[in-house]
Amino acid sequence: MKIAFCLYKYFPFGGLQRDFFRVAKEIVLRGHAVRVYVREWVGEKPTDFEIIEVPTHSISNHGKNSEYFNWVSNHLDSHPVDKVVGFNRMPGLDVYFTGDVCYAEKTKNKNFLYKLTSRYRHFINYEKAVFNKGLPTKILVLTENRKSEIQEHYHTEDGRFYLLPPGIDIDRKYDKQPQDCREKFREEFALSNEQKLLLQVCSNYELKGVDRSIKALASLPASKRENTFLFVVGEDNPEKMSALAQSLNISDHVRFFRGRNDISRFMLGADLMLHPARQEAAGIVILESIVSCLPIIVSGNCGYSSYVNTASAGVVLAEPFDQNSYNQTLEKVLENSALRQTWHANAKHFADTHDLYGLAKRAADIILQ
Repeated sequence: MKIAFCLYKYFPFGGLQRDFFRVAKEIVLRGHAVRVYVREWVGEKPTDFEIIEVPTHSISNHGKNSEYFNWVSNHLDSHPVDKVVGFNRMPGLDVYFTGDVCYAEKTKNKNFLYKLTSRYRHFINYEKAVFNKGLPTKILVLTENRKSEIQEHYHTEDGRFYLLPPGIDIDRKYDKQPQDCREKFREEFALSNEQKLLLQVCSNYELKGVDRSIKALASLPASKRENTFLFVVGEDNPEKMSALAQSLNISDHVRFFRGRNDISRFMLGADLMLHPARQEAAGIVILESIVSCLPIIVSGNCGYSSYVNTASAGVVLAEPFDQNSYNQTLEKVLENSALRQTWHANAKHFADTHDLYGLAKRAADIILQ
């Protein structure tokens, strides 16, 4: 079979992008051909994908999306495939991978004037073209909560949904790393045993709440704050968050790193993962933290936050988010080394006894049906 994948932008460190890449690779491994339509591809291009970069000229994102869809539709008319799989919402998909929050849910409290904008009309119409009743599109979801949100707004038929298991790369697991990984990492960054390292891994700093973590760090008592550091790893411009850290007089305690392939070293070298996201459809970094045996504080609106409770590997913050509650939680967790050790052991047991790696194989099964 020949399978076309539609994805507006590929870069190697986004959660949605990594899920796409694993699924497409699995399709290729099974002997099928893969064509990828993107507006932009950042990073190395695999030789076993046919990658087509779609020209767009509009200034707005939704204008670019419309141009992309029209171009891809015309190209598929003259270069047909067996299935079209979307990792972004658009009309004409055979299969849709739900990597974003439901737009109708996200905007339900927006005012009347917002819903008159061309941006709103574009995104809501493209969403309807996937989720409306009576359509044939198969919908791959990562959590039951996401399915419920979609059905609340669109009454989509049950039979069109397919719940996928998580899909972590097995090489992120704690026992795939060198035994001295933590010691070497902390030596490289001159971190003593007394110093505590907080880690946040994300590619959209504001959406994933990096400012919340910086404020929480700044709120610690001076005696604790002077021995606590925050490393932020991901693809975004750090200027705004760096300015916030400076305004709170903790710029010496916050470092920003570009997205990188050795994130497992950071997870093993850190003492606590932070993920107080404003919005997160799933949050693969939550599961990667668990399989790295790294305790985590996560906001309750993240799709995969339930795994933290199931594994007893950290704290899930109540929604709606409260900064003071986050500040207090961080301080209490840093004070309690015994609790962090318990969460570490619980995460290790969970990683050893649960399937957190099968997303790509299950998604490929459904696509190729």
